[in-house]
Order: sequence, then C-alpha cells, then structure tokens
Amino acid sequence: MSHIFDALQRSEAERLGEESSLAEPSTFSVATELLQAAERKRRAGSAPSSANAATPDASNSLEQFRSLPVSILPNSRLVSIGEEGSLGAEKFRFLAVRLRQLGQTRPLKKVLITSTIPQEGKSTVAANLACTLARRKQHKTLLLEGDLRRPTVAQKFGLGKVPGLSECLRGETEGMNVYRLDALGLWVLPAGNAPENPLELMQSGKLSPLMEQLTSWFDWIIIDSPPVLPLADTSIWARLADGVLLVTRKSVTEKRQLQRGLEALEPAKLLGALVNGSADAAHSDYYQRYGPAASSPESARSKK
Repeated sequence: MSHIFDALQRSEAERLGEESSLAEPSTFSVATELLQAAERKRRAGSAPSSANAATPDASNSLEQFRSLPVSILPNSRLVSIGEEGSLGAEKFRFLAVRLRQLGQTRPLKKVLITSTIPQEGKSTVAANLACTLARRKQHKTLLLEGDLRRPTVAQKFGLGKVPGLSECLRGETEGMNVYRLDALGLWVLPAGNAPENPLELMQSGKLSPLMEQLTSWFDWIIIDSPPVLPLADTSIWARLADGVLLVTRKSVTEKRQLQRGLEALEPAKLLGALVNGSADAAHSDYYQRYGPAASSPESARSKK
C-alpha cells in the first residue's frame, strides 16, 4: 500500500504575509464538511468557475484521442483507484477540494507536482491526484508526464509501450499522443521513450504551443515533473504552470535540500508542500474513526 502524506496548505492571505497553517491529519472533520459542501453544489447544478472552465468544443476535440485499457499493477500505489475508503484516498480528496477552492480565487489549471530529489513519491502523488480530480466528470483532467528522464506513468496504468511527449516534440508522430482512459474518466500524455537530450528537446519551441492547446481543452492539467535538484528541466515546467506543489518525504528529505528546493521555485506559484510517508497513517483504523459511520463515545458505550 502506498505511503500516506500530510499536506501543508497556504491560502491567498497567507501568501501575502499572514501566518501559514498546517492541515494536519486529524482535521478530517473539516475535510468531510468541505466535501459535503462541494457535493451539494454539484447536485444543485452549479456551473464550473470561469477560471477552470474549458472551451465549449473541448469535449468534441477530446474524442479524437485513442482510448486505452487500464491495467493497474499491485505495486502501483494508486490508492485513489480501488482503495477509495482508505486514508490515503481521503487525503487526496481533501487535496483536490483545496485545489478547487484556490481555483475560485486565482487562475489555477496547470498544477506542477515536483520534489527536491528523486524517490520522494512525486509521480505517485501526481497520478493519485489526477485520478481524484477526474472523478468530477464535468471537469476534464489530463495527467501530463513531464519527467522525460525517468518515465513511470505508462507502467503505473499498465498502458504498455506507447508514444508520448518525447515523440511529439521530436515530430515523430502526427498527433499529441494523448490517450483516453475511459475506465477512470482520465486523459494521459505519457513521456514516451526517454530521449538522450530531454532539456534541449523541451527548449525546441514546440512545448509552449502544445501546452496552450492542451490548456484550451482541459480543466485540470497535472504535470509530473523531474525533481528540482539538480536538474534544470523543472524550471521550464514551472514557467508554464499556474501553481506548484512540492513533495517531500519523511526521513528522506534533508532540511538543507528542502531549503534549496524552495529557493529554486517562484514563491508566487508555490501552493504548498506535501509530506509523504507519514508514520501516523500506518494505523488501519485511522480513517474509520473520522468517517460518517464512526461511532460516537456515547453510542459505543450503549453497545456494551
């Protein structure tokens, strides 16, 4: 089972200098209220915010992309698929709610998921977040694999060896190599075969117009980028993104590395940091104690 993360969220007021707040794992009552409020708005037929509304002809345009079957591997750590009742899936739902809230106050469509160093879980976070956002059918979600050096998206979803972003930027394919995962309501643009010169390929001049076209079609674009240190690839993706989430890992990320990673990112685009590998999440009954079916102390005593 995948490691669970804790999220450090920062609101617009906090970005202007007020005291930041930590969304601790014990705040699931708040998460539940937010999710219930969002569900009530959806049932009432509220329209998507203008900041996150794709163009009217987006649905027709997306039909051009080839559909692929999904085969989730046991070690994929995609808790948002098949483990919806787990604490990890709940955390991603809470994160999705926070992103949708931020999207109501600022342009927020292209979200970059990165880390300070490798092995901190950024690709797993990006895939789970994209799957969670895709559950809202009225919002079209694309998972874009920007890590051309160590691609993992095709493997995580069991897509096989398919052309991706690398082939598109090299001009080896006619289309954009975007694929529909109908079973998940998600679109993916994998990295494809790892190129010998990823940085030069990204600077070829084809990436920016490609992103403009994708932005007109999708409501959410989750970008899985390489780590900030020591590569320069992430700086290109950061310029194209609307916001950045920095993934760290408990007992792995050093304070010095985290500081360097934060300094390399534009403060105005930094949405927050995700702490991956929380030891508190190992308790199997943690989520149930905050779920709607959880018994109150009074009801528990009455059953004795």
